[in-house]
Amino acid sequence: MIHSLALPPSDAEVDAWLAVLTAAAAVDLPQLPPPSRVEVAGRLCVTPVRGRQVLWTAGEGSREGGVSGGGAVSGEGDGVAALLLFTEEGNTHTAFLDVLTVRPEARRRGVGTALWERVREELIAEGRTSVAVMLDLGGPGQAFAEASGFENVLPMAWYVQDVPAGDAAADRSDQPPATPGYELLTWYGLVPDAWAPAAAAAHAAMEDAPTGDMDERIQPWTPERLHTLQQLILDRGGDMITVAAVTPGGEVAAYTEIVLPDPGGTAALQYDTVVVPAHRGHGLGRAVKRHMVAQAAARHPQLRRIATTVADENGPMRAVNEALGQRRERGVGVFQIKL
Repeated sequence: MIHSLALPPSDAEVDAWLAVLTAAAAVDLPQLPPPSRVEVAGRLCVTPVRGRQVLWTAGEGSREGGVSGGGAVSGEGDGVAALLLFTEEGNTHTAFLDVLTVRPEARRRGVGTALWERVREELIAEGRTSVAVMLDLGGPGQAFAEASGFENVLPMAWYVQDVPAGDAAADRSDQPPATPGYELLTWYGLVPDAWAPAAAAAHAAMEDAPTGDMDERIQPWTPERLHTLQQLILDRGGDMITVAAVTPGGEVAAYTEIVLPDPGGTAALQYDTVVVPAHRGHGLGRAVKRHMVAQAAARHPQLRRIATTVADENGPMRAVNEALGQRRERGVGVFQIKL
Protein backbone atom coordinates (compact mmCIF):
# COMPACT_ATOMS: atom_id res chain seq x y z
CA MET A 1 0.00 0.00 0.00
CA ILE A 2 1.32 3.45 -0.96
CA HIS A 3 0.59 6.34 1.42
CA SER A 4 0.98 10.04 0.63
CA LEU A 5 2.43 12.03 3.51
CA ALA A 6 1.02 15.36 4.54
CA LEU A 7 3.58 18.18 4.74
CA PRO A 8 5.31 18.61 7.03
CA PRO A 9 5.43 14.98 8.18
CA SER A 10 5.10 14.11 11.85
CA ASP A 11 8.02 13.10 14.06
CA ALA A 12 6.85 9.48 13.84
CA GLU A 13 6.84 9.66 10.05
CA VAL A 14 10.33 11.18 10.02
CA ASP A 15 11.56 8.36 12.26
CA ALA A 16 9.97 5.74 10.00
CA TRP A 17 11.55 7.36 6.93
CA LEU A 18 14.94 7.45 8.63
CA ALA A 19 14.63 3.76 9.56
CA VAL A 20 14.20 2.80 5.90
CA LEU A 21 17.17 4.90 4.77
CA THR A 22 19.35 3.56 7.60
CA ALA A 23 18.54 -0.08 6.84
CA ALA A 24 19.25 0.42 3.12
CA ALA A 25 22.50 2.32 3.70
CA ALA A 26 23.82 -0.39 6.03
CA VAL A 27 23.62 -2.88 3.16
CA ASP A 28 24.27 -0.72 0.10
CA LEU A 29 26.91 1.71 1.42
CA PRO A 30 28.27 0.27 4.67
CA GLN A 31 31.49 2.30 4.33
CA LEU A 32 29.61 5.61 4.78
CA PRO A 33 28.34 7.23 7.99
CA PRO A 34 24.69 6.33 8.64
CA PRO A 35 22.00 8.86 7.68
CA SER A 36 21.54 11.69 10.18
CA ARG A 37 18.12 12.47 11.63
CA VAL A 38 18.93 16.19 11.54
CA GLU A 39 19.51 16.04 7.79
CA VAL A 40 16.55 13.75 7.05
CA ALA A 41 14.15 15.81 9.15
CA GLY A 42 15.39 19.03 7.57
CA ARG A 43 14.85 17.76 4.03
CA LEU A 44 11.41 16.38 4.82
CA CYS A 45 10.03 19.16 6.98
CA VAL A 46 11.41 22.39 5.48
CA THR A 47 9.79 23.46 2.23
CA PRO A 48 12.14 23.41 -0.78
CA VAL A 49 12.65 26.75 -2.53
CA ARG A 50 12.96 25.36 -6.05
CA GLY A 51 9.71 23.46 -6.24
CA ARG A 52 6.95 21.45 -4.61
CA GLN A 53 7.81 18.30 -2.69
CA VAL A 54 5.68 15.14 -2.69
CA LEU A 55 6.37 12.29 -0.26
CA TRP A 56 5.19 8.67 -0.22
CA THR A 57 5.74 5.63 1.98
CA ALA A 58 5.12 1.99 1.13
CA GLY A 59 4.01 -0.69 3.56
CA GLU A 60 1.07 -2.36 5.21
CA GLY A 61 1.29 -0.30 8.40
CA SER A 62 -2.02 1.25 9.47
CA ARG A 63 -2.59 4.93 10.10
CA GLU A 64 -4.17 6.58 13.09
CA GLY A 65 -7.54 7.71 11.77
CA GLY A 66 -7.30 5.32 8.82
CA VAL A 67 -7.00 8.02 6.14
CA SER A 68 -4.18 7.96 3.60
CA GLY A 69 -2.27 11.24 3.66
CA GLY A 70 -2.98 12.10 7.29
CA GLY A 71 -2.10 10.88 10.75
CA ALA A 72 0.95 8.91 11.82
CA VAL A 73 2.26 5.71 10.32
CA SER A 74 2.47 2.75 12.67
CA GLY A 75 5.48 0.58 11.93
CA GLU A 76 8.59 1.50 9.98
CA GLY A 77 7.41 0.79 6.43
CA ASP A 78 9.05 -0.97 3.50
CA GLY A 79 9.99 1.92 1.24
CA VAL A 80 9.97 5.68 0.76
CA ALA A 81 9.97 8.10 -2.19
CA ALA A 82 10.41 11.87 -2.42
CA LEU A 83 9.79 13.85 -5.61
CA LEU A 84 10.68 17.48 -6.26
CA LEU A 85 8.47 19.12 -8.88
CA PHE A 86 10.36 22.20 -10.04
CA THR A 87 8.34 25.41 -10.07
CA GLU A 88 11.14 27.75 -11.18
CA GLU A 89 10.92 29.28 -14.63
CA GLY A 90 12.38 27.08 -17.35
CA ASN A 91 12.18 23.84 -15.38
CA THR A 92 8.45 23.25 -14.98
CA HIS A 93 8.71 20.48 -17.60
CA THR A 94 10.97 18.30 -15.45
CA ALA A 95 11.47 17.04 -11.90
CA PHE A 96 14.00 15.39 -9.61
CA LEU A 97 13.47 12.10 -7.78
CA ASP A 98 15.29 12.84 -4.55
CA VAL A 99 14.63 9.46 -2.92
CA LEU A 100 13.27 6.06 -3.92
CA THR A 101 14.54 3.54 -1.39
CA VAL A 102 13.31 0.11 -0.31
CA ARG A 103 14.30 -1.64 2.89
CA PRO A 104 16.64 -4.57 1.96
CA GLU A 105 14.43 -7.30 3.37
CA ALA A 106 11.45 -5.96 1.39
CA ARG A 107 13.17 -5.90 -1.99
CA ARG A 108 12.08 -8.04 -4.96
CA ARG A 109 8.50 -7.92 -3.74
CA GLY A 110 7.26 -5.15 -6.02
CA VAL A 111 7.64 -2.35 -3.46
CA GLY A 112 10.00 -0.27 -5.58
CA THR A 113 7.87 -0.80 -8.67
CA ALA A 114 4.75 0.30 -6.81
CA LEU A 115 6.49 3.46 -5.58
CA TRP A 116 7.83 4.25 -9.05
CA GLU A 117 4.39 3.78 -10.59
CA ARG A 118 2.93 6.25 -8.09
CA VAL A 119 5.74 8.71 -8.81
CA ARG A 120 5.16 8.33 -12.54
CA GLU A 121 1.43 8.98 -12.11
CA GLU A 122 2.23 12.21 -10.28
CA LEU A 123 4.67 13.30 -12.97
CA ILE A 124 2.19 12.70 -15.77
CA ALA A 125 -0.61 14.41 -13.86
CA GLU A 126 1.68 17.45 -13.44
CA GLY A 127 2.57 17.48 -17.14
CA ARG A 128 6.25 16.66 -16.60
CA THR A 129 8.09 15.24 -19.60
CA SER A 130 11.18 13.98 -17.78
CA VAL A 131 12.58 13.20 -14.35
CA ALA A 132 16.16 12.70 -13.13
CA VAL A 133 17.73 10.91 -10.16
CA MET A 134 21.30 10.61 -8.86
CA LEU A 135 22.41 7.01 -8.30
CA ASP A 136 25.54 5.16 -7.26
CA LEU A 137 26.89 2.96 -10.05
CA GLY A 138 26.85 -0.76 -9.64
CA GLY A 139 24.21 -0.80 -6.92
CA PRO A 140 20.58 -1.89 -6.81
CA GLY A 141 19.41 1.61 -7.69
CA GLN A 142 21.15 1.59 -11.06
CA ALA A 143 19.77 -1.84 -11.96
CA PHE A 144 16.24 -0.79 -11.02
CA ALA A 145 16.49 2.53 -12.86
CA GLU A 146 17.82 1.02 -16.08
CA ALA A 147 15.14 -1.67 -15.99
CA SER A 148 12.59 1.16 -15.71
CA GLY A 149 14.00 3.01 -18.73
CA PHE A 150 16.38 5.53 -17.15
CA GLU A 151 19.68 6.40 -18.87
CA ASN A 152 22.89 7.79 -17.38
CA VAL A 153 23.10 11.30 -18.87
CA LEU A 154 25.90 12.64 -16.64
CA PRO A 155 28.57 10.15 -15.47
CA MET A 156 30.34 11.37 -12.34
CA ALA A 157 32.22 10.08 -9.33
CA TRP A 158 32.37 10.73 -5.61
CA TYR A 159 35.73 12.07 -4.42
CA VAL A 160 36.58 11.94 -0.72
CA GLN A 161 39.08 13.82 1.42
CA ASP A 162 39.92 12.72 4.96
CA VAL A 163 40.17 15.45 7.60
CA PRO A 164 42.75 14.52 10.25
CA ALA A 165 42.10 15.32 13.87
CA GLY A 166 43.63 18.13 15.89
CA ASP A 167 46.71 20.07 14.80
CA ALA A 168 47.24 17.79 11.81
CA ALA A 169 44.13 19.14 10.05
CA ALA A 170 45.29 20.39 6.64
CA ASP A 171 46.89 23.85 6.81
CA ARG A 172 46.63 25.86 9.99
CA SER A 173 43.64 28.21 9.77
CA ASP A 174 45.83 31.23 10.62
CA GLN A 175 48.16 30.53 7.70
CA PRO A 176 46.11 30.70 4.47
CA PRO A 177 47.75 29.59 1.22
CA ALA A 178 49.69 32.25 -0.65
CA THR A 179 47.57 33.85 -3.40
CA PRO A 180 49.47 36.89 -4.71
CA GLY A 181 47.05 39.58 -5.84
CA TYR A 182 44.09 37.99 -4.08
CA GLU A 183 42.73 37.88 -0.53
CA LEU A 184 41.05 34.82 0.94
CA LEU A 185 37.83 35.55 2.83
CA THR A 186 35.74 33.10 4.84
CA TRP A 187 31.98 33.50 5.31
CA TYR A 188 29.84 31.41 7.64
CA GLY A 189 26.18 30.98 6.74
CA LEU A 190 24.93 33.63 4.33
CA VAL A 191 27.40 35.50 2.17
CA PRO A 192 27.49 39.08 3.54
CA ASP A 193 25.16 41.48 1.74
CA ALA A 194 28.09 43.61 0.56
CA TRP A 195 29.63 40.61 -1.22
CA ALA A 196 26.42 38.97 -2.46
CA PRO A 197 26.38 40.62 -5.93
CA ALA A 198 30.01 39.65 -6.61
CA ALA A 199 29.44 36.14 -5.27
CA ALA A 200 26.34 35.72 -7.45
CA ALA A 201 28.34 36.86 -10.49
CA ALA A 202 31.00 34.25 -9.70
CA HIS A 203 28.33 31.55 -9.40
CA ALA A 204 27.35 32.31 -12.97
CA ALA A 205 30.72 30.89 -14.04
CA MET A 206 29.25 27.46 -13.19
CA GLU A 207 27.45 27.66 -16.53
CA ASP A 208 30.46 26.08 -18.25
CA ALA A 209 30.42 23.07 -15.92
CA PRO A 210 29.40 19.79 -17.60
CA THR A 211 25.68 18.99 -17.37
CA GLY A 212 25.49 16.13 -19.87
CA ASP A 213 22.05 15.69 -21.43
CA MET A 214 20.10 16.78 -18.37
CA ASP A 215 16.77 18.48 -19.05
CA GLU A 216 17.11 20.67 -15.97
CA ARG A 217 18.30 24.15 -16.84
CA ILE A 218 20.65 26.30 -14.75
CA GLN A 219 18.86 29.32 -13.34
CA PRO A 220 20.30 32.86 -13.46
CA TRP A 221 22.21 33.76 -10.33
CA THR A 222 21.17 36.86 -8.40
CA PRO A 223 22.07 37.95 -4.86
CA GLU A 224 18.51 37.13 -3.82
CA ARG A 225 18.63 33.60 -5.24
CA LEU A 226 22.04 33.00 -3.66
CA HIS A 227 20.77 34.00 -0.21
CA THR A 228 17.53 32.04 -0.61
CA LEU A 229 19.37 28.79 -1.37
CA GLN A 230 21.88 29.35 1.42
CA GLN A 231 19.09 30.15 3.91
CA LEU A 232 17.40 26.85 3.04
CA ILE A 233 20.52 24.96 4.18
CA LEU A 234 20.48 26.83 7.49
CA ASP A 235 16.72 26.41 7.95
CA ARG A 236 17.16 22.65 7.52
CA GLY A 237 19.58 22.59 10.43
CA GLY A 238 22.83 22.59 8.48
CA ASP A 239 25.91 24.77 8.49
CA MET A 240 27.57 26.34 5.45
CA ILE A 241 31.03 27.81 4.95
CA THR A 242 32.22 29.72 1.89
CA VAL A 243 35.86 30.57 1.12
CA ALA A 244 36.39 33.14 -1.62
CA ALA A 245 39.44 34.56 -3.35
CA VAL A 246 38.68 38.23 -3.96
CA THR A 247 40.46 41.00 -5.85
CA PRO A 248 41.27 44.50 -4.57
CA GLY A 249 38.53 45.75 -6.92
CA GLY A 250 35.84 43.75 -5.14
CA GLU A 251 35.50 40.83 -7.56
CA VAL A 252 35.04 37.25 -6.39
CA ALA A 253 37.60 35.45 -8.55
CA ALA A 254 37.08 31.97 -7.08
CA TYR A 255 35.10 30.33 -4.33
CA THR A 256 34.29 27.00 -2.76
CA GLU A 257 31.42 25.99 -0.49
CA ILE A 258 31.12 23.28 2.13
CA VAL A 259 27.92 22.15 3.83
CA LEU A 260 27.48 20.09 6.98
CA PRO A 261 23.86 18.86 6.72
CA ASP A 262 24.25 17.89 10.39
CA PRO A 263 26.70 20.28 12.12
CA GLY A 264 27.27 17.69 14.84
CA GLY A 265 28.20 14.96 12.38
CA THR A 266 31.55 13.82 11.03
CA ALA A 267 30.79 14.25 7.31
CA ALA A 268 30.48 17.27 5.04
CA LEU A 269 29.63 17.88 1.41
CA GLN A 270 31.72 20.06 -0.86
CA TYR A 271 29.28 22.05 -2.95
CA ASP A 272 30.40 24.26 -5.85
CA THR A 273 34.04 25.09 -6.48
CA VAL A 274 34.43 27.70 -9.20
CA VAL A 275 37.25 29.77 -10.64
CA VAL A 276 36.04 32.61 -12.85
CA PRO A 277 37.52 32.14 -16.37
CA ALA A 278 39.53 35.39 -16.29
CA HIS A 279 41.33 34.24 -13.14
CA ARG A 280 42.15 30.66 -14.04
CA GLY A 281 45.72 29.42 -14.11
CA HIS A 282 46.74 30.98 -10.77
CA GLY A 283 46.06 28.00 -8.51
CA LEU A 284 43.00 29.61 -6.96
CA GLY A 285 40.95 26.40 -7.06
CA ARG A 286 43.52 24.57 -4.97
CA ALA A 287 43.98 27.56 -2.67
CA VAL A 288 40.31 28.04 -1.76
CA LYS A 289 39.80 24.29 -1.27
CA ARG A 290 42.90 23.92 0.89
CA HIS A 291 41.92 26.88 3.03
CA MET A 292 38.38 25.54 3.30
CA VAL A 293 39.59 22.32 4.92
CA ALA A 294 41.43 24.31 7.57
CA GLN A 295 38.46 26.57 8.27
CA ALA A 296 36.00 23.68 8.44
CA ALA A 297 38.26 21.66 10.75
CA ALA A 298 38.66 24.62 13.08
CA ARG A 299 34.90 25.28 13.22
CA HIS A 300 33.91 21.60 13.43
CA PRO A 301 36.68 19.63 15.20
CA GLN A 302 34.73 16.38 14.84
CA LEU A 303 34.74 16.63 11.02
CA ARG A 304 36.55 13.67 9.45
CA ARG A 305 35.29 13.40 5.88
CA ILE A 306 34.54 15.76 2.99
CA ALA A 307 32.90 14.34 -0.12
CA THR A 308 32.09 15.89 -3.48
CA THR A 309 30.93 14.83 -6.93
CA VAL A 310 32.78 15.73 -10.12
CA ALA A 311 31.69 14.95 -13.68
CA ASP A 312 33.96 12.50 -15.48
CA GLU A 313 34.48 15.01 -18.28
CA ASN A 314 35.55 17.80 -15.90
CA GLY A 315 39.28 17.16 -16.19
CA PRO A 316 40.47 20.43 -14.59
CA MET A 317 38.50 19.91 -11.39
CA ARG A 318 39.52 16.27 -11.16
CA ALA A 319 43.15 17.42 -11.38
CA VAL A 320 42.57 19.90 -8.55
CA ASN A 321 41.03 17.18 -6.40
CA GLU A 322 43.93 14.81 -7.02
CA ALA A 323 46.45 17.53 -6.20
CA LEU A 324 44.72 18.00 -2.84
CA GLY A 325 44.89 14.30 -2.04
CA GLN A 326 41.26 13.50 -2.66
CA ARG A 327 40.55 9.95 -3.75
CA ARG A 328 37.95 8.63 -6.11
CA GLU A 329 35.61 6.56 -3.98
CA ARG A 330 32.83 5.33 -6.27
CA GLY A 331 31.06 6.08 -9.50
CA VAL A 332 27.77 7.92 -9.59
CA GLY A 333 25.54 9.26 -12.33
CA VAL A 334 22.53 11.42 -13.03
CA PHE A 335 19.98 9.09 -14.61
CA GLN A 336 17.08 10.52 -16.56
CA ILE A 337 13.96 9.20 -18.25
CA LYS A 338 11.73 10.85 -20.82
CA LEU A 339 8.06 10.38 -20.09
